[in-house]
Amino acid sequence: MNKPVEFHKCMQLEESWGYDRKTLDYIHNASAHGLYEIRGLGAKRRVPHFDDLVFLGASLSRYALEGYRERCDTRTVLGTRFASKPIELAIPITIAGMSFGALSANVKEALGRAATDMGTSTTTGDGGMTREERQSSKTLIYQCLPSRYGFNPDDVRRADAIEVVIGQGAKPGGGGMLLGQKVNPRVAKMRTLPEGVDQRSACRHPDWTGPDDLTIKIQELREITDWEKPIYVKVGATRTLHDVKLAVHAGADVIVVDGMQGGTAATQTVFIEHVGIPTLAAVRQAVQALEELNMKDTVQLIVSGGIRTGADVAKALAMGADAVAIGQGVLMALGCNHDSYFQNGAQHSAVEDYAALGTAPGYCHHCHTGKCPVGVTTQDAVLEQRLDPAVGARHVRNYLKTLNMELTTIARACGKQDVHHLEREDLVALTVEAAAMAGQPLAGTDWVPGR
Repeated sequence: MNKPVEFHKCMQLEESWGYDRKTLDYIHNASAHGLYEIRGLGAKRRVPHFDDLVFLGASLSRYALEGYRERCDTRTVLGTRFASKPIELAIPITIAGMSFGALSANVKEALGRAATDMGTSTTTGDGGMTREERQSSKTLIYQCLPSRYGFNPDDVRRADAIEVVIGQGAKPGGGGMLLGQKVNPRVAKMRTLPEGVDQRSACRHPDWTGPDDLTIKIQELREITDWEKPIYVKVGATRTLHDVKLAVHAGADVIVVDGMQGGTAATQTVFIEHVGIPTLAAVRQAVQALEELNMKDTVQLIVSGGIRTGADVAKALAMGADAVAIGQGVLMALGCNHDSYFQNGAQHSAVEDYAALGTAPGYCHHCHTGKCPVGVTTQDAVLEQRLDPAVGARHVRNYLKTLNMELTTIARACGKQDVHHLEREDLVALTVEAAAMAGQPLAGTDWVPGR
């Protein structure tokens, strides 16, 4: 009777690569429920990223700048192609579009306050413009999405720029989701929806089937805003080279390219992990498209999707971007995945609330549930009070300030008096994959894979 047990103890437990514990869990859950998983935030898989690039700082062959007495300019202008009132920002770091519905009204106010303090812009998102974000944001970008939820021509005129959203990095080719638990009376009214019912946005705009129709829509938006407002076109990173060229031909002032590391409030996990290309590859293709059309610097490029640090910002700019947009990093600055929240001047633990969701601080991706323990991605009347707009604004402001300081520190180390003077020559890659995707030489060589 004891021999099989003794034999089992001697067995070596070897996990299958194709059917590891994660894959087995997926199959077992799928077979038990017949449903795909929906979650928030971005891809969890490791793909080549800005971390795989490093800067060549100044030494004997380059002249570094002193940080304490030599200026490094960060002023950024977007929308110079056709708009009579381009966007002027103090820093090249903007806040990406995130909807009221995905985020609470307090969060939208906090983001507006922080962006205004830092001299940058914030963006609406699906579902329309809230009074909180318009009042708190000096520079507000209004998104025009396939769903048309909350779309209002008067709000378009009140915005400082319009962003036509073709796709999102976390789910290119797929529409947005807002599960019923987050459709409270105010959200329902803004989107003309029944309360408490799951909302699925369209995956494509009803007004066009191709770039010729997009040209007409952009012209319409220009007409109702008297040609004052810049028109952005945002694409999820897939066939980036062609998409950027088509957007330019359609008349875009600014292109926004969102890589697969971008986040979302809710979508199928299979989208997040298996559709789209890494931001690193998308930046290179977007810049190539603008250069081939001889439109670099005429049409500005904003890059988003996994931008977290000042180093990420600097690398995006060096590769040819004019600015970046940050979503997930801003949510983390607000307290997303933090183990506590601040309310009524005191700090409170959120660990038990994470546990109730079946997760823990640092592992939570339950934005879609509306039960955010720190009050960021919720419409619950009690939970949303866990995010004080003044406290949230201070944290986001500190985060953006830090990113900008890191950006200028790197620029000075490369001998640049303006962050927009960072260039591809300042970068090398640490891996063959990153070198190939970014089109940068492998460190210590002049070899660019594929060239």
